[in-house]
Formats: sequence, structure tokens, C-alpha cells
Amino acid sequence: MRLGISTLAMPMPVAKITVPPNSAAIEPWERKAIPATMSARQPARTLSMPKQNTKRANGEKTAKISKGNVTSRPLAAPDRPRLERIASSTGPTWTFGEIASLGQRAELDDVRLSYAPPPGAKLLRERIAQLHDVDPGEVLVMTGASECLLALTAHFAEPGASIVLSRPVYPALPVMARAWGLEVREYLLDARRGFAQTADGVLAAVDSSTRVVFVNSPHNPTGSVMSAAEQRKLAEALGARGIPLVVDEVYHPLYFTGPVPTATQLPNTIVLGDFAKALSIPGLRLGWLVDRDVRRREALIDLRSYFTISNSPLTEALAAHALGNAPTILARLEATASANLALLAEFMKRQKLLGWSPPAGGTTCFPWFADGRDARPFCETLAKAGVLVAPGDCFDMPAHMRVGFGAMRTGYAEALAIFGEALAKA
Repeated sequence: MRLGISTLAMPMPVAKITVPPNSAAIEPWERKAIPATMSARQPARTLSMPKQNTKRANGEKTAKISKGNVTSRPLAAPDRPRLERIASSTGPTWTFGEIASLGQRAELDDVRLSYAPPPGAKLLRERIAQLHDVDPGEVLVMTGASECLLALTAHFAEPGASIVLSRPVYPALPVMARAWGLEVREYLLDARRGFAQTADGVLAAVDSSTRVVFVNSPHNPTGSVMSAAEQRKLAEALGARGIPLVVDEVYHPLYFTGPVPTATQLPNTIVLGDFAKALSIPGLRLGWLVDRDVRRREALIDLRSYFTISNSPLTEALAAHALGNAPTILARLEATASANLALLAEFMKRQKLLGWSPPAGGTTCFPWFADGRDARPFCETLAKAGVLVAPGDCFDMPAHMRVGFGAMRTGYAEALAIFGEALAKA
């Protein structure tokens, strides 16, 4: 989709969406997991977004923008000095000094503070390419994975077109798709089947209107992983129909049930990555996509000229330095996530009220109340006790809650103890 002034200015039907009045102060993961987080004393404001129907694999249609895909009721901020944020979807964060001091200290004094190259700095693209075993020319660096998603949904939008997404899914993605006029079709990741991601399950949601299919593996919020064999089966089946596959790999290579290769070697596939999740440096606000299609890469760079133009050369230089020391960064993530997941697994064994599917990768899981109750009241009670988890209605699955285990290097056992005390009273 090429943009012009007339395209950007075209009128569209709108729906009112509640957003936090103080969203700039909300941490990035809170905006993702709990879009309507705000103080109960503050009034909400509204944002206009285009309406678009959602079609699910079973043909069910809904004519509204669901709260799971956009926003949900406010979760009041408790009056406590500290929250144990086990809702977090990132790994253990780093300071500037820690990153700059890895290996040979980063030299940033000579970085020119002009526009960075629109596709990203040469050294950064080379180091991203090494992660995926691809040519650096196939890499585009953008402002977080979010800009990659924004550009891709814009690119594939056309009248009557649809996009296929999982349910649950990163809440901003269907909003972006609808903003460009795409119809959203969904394939369900079923808790009763361990949130299994299969090629056949995805293909059941594909029809003649489908222009692109998105898969997230390891998956946020469920932690499920699509195997390499299923990814190849899906990519080849879609390729036969001329439909590109996008694989979101922001948690790659964090796996607990055996490694899965990057999808960059699959045909007909675009791969996304970023610095926020597995690399645990969300403050860089950098992401990337890998795409062999030259014309599509050119179109995406053209689209970017309407969005952010380029990244900061300073953050790109620091990111390149971080990737030069990626083994150290990923080792800290694996150690933190593995230790906390072991604690969480033992905790879940003792719970009678909750069901769960142990995550196969990533830093989040998606337990649920076995009796089907709405998890939000419990999440609000838990927040008041000092532990924050993400209510499932943020993902349009209200009986669930998202629990993270990658961010806290200390204190996770204490957070689980508070969690257990709250469950005993639920």
C-alpha cells in the first residue's frame, strides 16, 4: 500500500476507544498488556479508530472492536510504593552503563546525531543478519516491532482484504489492522490443547480474502511454540496460495522444550524481531524484520517515510554494541527465566483454582480460573496486595491472566507467596 496525502486524509467510520490520560508515564509492557491502566481518580479520554468486523475461523462475526483487542476497564493503581510486576513480558532489564561496558566499552562520542539510514545502520543490520543467518540486505530496522507491524498491516491493506491472527494476540495488532481497513480473522489457541499452534488450525481461518497470516512463536501471552515442521508446512501451504506468512520471533531463542530454528530459512516468510523481549532492552525502542522480497522491502521503507523516517543513530550504535555481546545478554535472560519458571511450576502444582499450560518458550504464560470466572476482580485484589498480573480481558479471554517470569532477577518467590495468599482468599 503506497500512501499519499489523499490516502492519509480519507474519512473513515470511527469507534470510541478508551485510553489512559497519562499513557506517556506507563511502561511499554503495561501499554501492551493493560492498555487502559490508569489511576481510578483520573478521567479517561477517547481516541477515534476505524470500525472493522472480526471473523473467526468458525464463521462467527463481531461488529465491534473488542476490549481484548484494544483496551479494557481501568485497573486501579494501588497505593503502594512498589509493585512486583510479574505481568511483565520482557526479560531482566539493563542499564546504559551495563550495556556500554559489555566486552570492549562502546565508543559513542563520534556518533553523528543526524538521521540514521532508513533501513538501519550498516553494522546493526550486519549483526542482526548474523542472528538469523541471512544477508544484511534482507534486514530492515524500525522503531520497535510495533512499527514493523504498523508498516506490514498498511502494506497488505486493500479493499475487501483480511488478515489472519491468533486469539489471544498482542492487543495492538488487530487495532493496527483495522486502522488500515483490514478485516480480522482469528484462529483460536485453545487452553485445553495446550494452546497448540498447528498449520491446520491456522489454515482453517484462511479464505480468498486473506492477504497475510501472522504467527507468534514463542507466543505472547501463552508461551506456546509452533514447531519447525508445522511452520514449514504452513509456509508452504500459504505460498501455494500466494499468501505471505509473518512469524513474530521476538522471544527467539528462548525455548524450554528444545530449540527451534529461526523461520528466516522458510520460503514465503517474513520474520520479526526486536530488542525488547529476548534481548531485554526495551528502552532502545528498536525492532527489525527480515524479508527476501526486494520490492516489498522498498515499499516498507517508503511507508516508513510517513511514520518515523529513521531511528536515532545513538540507539542504533548502542544496539549494535549490544548484539556484539548477545551471548552475555541472552545468558542472563535464560538464567532468570529458567529459575523463575521452576518456581512458578512448583507454585502452579499447588493451586486448585487455576489451570495452566507450562510455556514452551518466551517469558509469559496464560493461566486461567478453572471455574471460568472473570479474572479481573482477582487481578485488582492482587494489585492492591502489591503484585501485578495482566487481566485476561486485555486479550479478550477474561478467565485468564498473563503471568510473566522473565523480568525479576530477585523477589520472584516473594511475589508468588503474595499471589498464593490472594488465591487462598479468592
